[in-house]
Amino acid sequence: MRILHITQPVEGGVARLVTDLAAAQRAAGLRVTVACPRGATLTDALRAAGCGVLPWEATRAPGHRLPAEVGRLARLVREVRPDVVHAHSAKAGLAARLAVRGRIPTVFQPHAWSFEAVDGAMAEAAVRWERFGARWAARVLCVSEAERRTGEQRGITARWHVAPNGVDTHRFRPDGPSARPGAGPLVVCVGRLCRQKGQDVLLRAWPAVERQLPAARLVLVGDGPDADRLRSAAPASVEFAGPAPDAAPWYRAADVVVLPSRWEGMALVPLEAMACGRPVLVTDVGGARESLPPGHPPFCLVPPEDPDALARALAELLRRAPLRAALGAQGRAHVLGAHDVRNVTDEVIGLYRELLGIVTTPVVVPNQSRESITT
Repeated sequence: MRILHITQPVEGGVARLVTDLAAAQRAAGLRVTVACPRGATLTDALRAAGCGVLPWEATRAPGHRLPAEVGRLARLVREVRPDVVHAHSAKAGLAARLAVRGRIPTVFQPHAWSFEAVDGAMAEAAVRWERFGARWAARVLCVSEAERRTGEQRGITARWHVAPNGVDTHRFRPDGPSARPGAGPLVVCVGRLCRQKGQDVLLRAWPAVERQLPAARLVLVGDGPDADRLRSAAPASVEFAGPAPDAAPWYRAADVVVLPSRWEGMALVPLEAMACGRPVLVTDVGGARESLPPGHPPFCLVPPEDPDALARALAELLRRAPLRAALGAQGRAHVLGAHDVRNVTDEVIGLYRELLGIVTTPVVVPNQSRESITT
């Protein structure tokens, strides 16, 4: 199968997911090409995995450049001649569906809905587009049941498929280099510095944590449009580490990993942190509850935009080392069983085969091992 992945983000969670998925598909024998803007580390990682990379220059938001972006993408589609187009996130989903218009089986993966990121007239316009554009998606692939329900509640009629996010459990594991700086309890927040990720709520909660645990420190790992504003609001105990090409050492350094998002589909950061054996504290948005092991929500889930609840939960986790150890071990086992990227790869390849009418039937061959015959 020839697969064309299309993404506009070249950093952050979407880029990591595209990298892991494309690399795993390439290892499974698919011919994989990714169209994306130049820059960041995404293209190098894809080429290192044996994937083809084609430059597709596109801005993050729709605008007057959209017709030209759609035209360039249509030319890339004709060049690659894929069997399946897989578009990731709002902008690529918009441009890909306009470029292909259902002529090739197209999978659209929102990675959190575009209308959750805006308000007013822009949100209504985004909802109207998603209702219309769903006709050009052979499947809308959601990373959580919560993401699918959000789409249905907004009136989007689609052919849905749900495949929870997965992470590389060899790369994200408890043993390995650690970025531990200094002493004292350490809270780490990894994510793009923007309104979606809610670091401003975390900074409002942090003074209450410090009053209970004066030695506690907070590190924000990442960069983004809110960086300057967040730095100006942060107390001295907060460190801004900047973007990290590999977040695993920061996860291993943390006593608690926190992600106080305002909206998500299913964030990768909690899964990566749990794969590293660390307890996570997340807000009850999108697929957060679905990503946690059974029994973790009472300790690891708080309402969004509630700094008091966030501070209480952080302080409780930081005070209870045995609880943190138990949560970390359970989280690692949960990710190994439910969120390994290899399982997600198998699920998505199975979806491609379904769209192409390829049926894999198990048969028993006498005196040989069990095999699969593709018809």
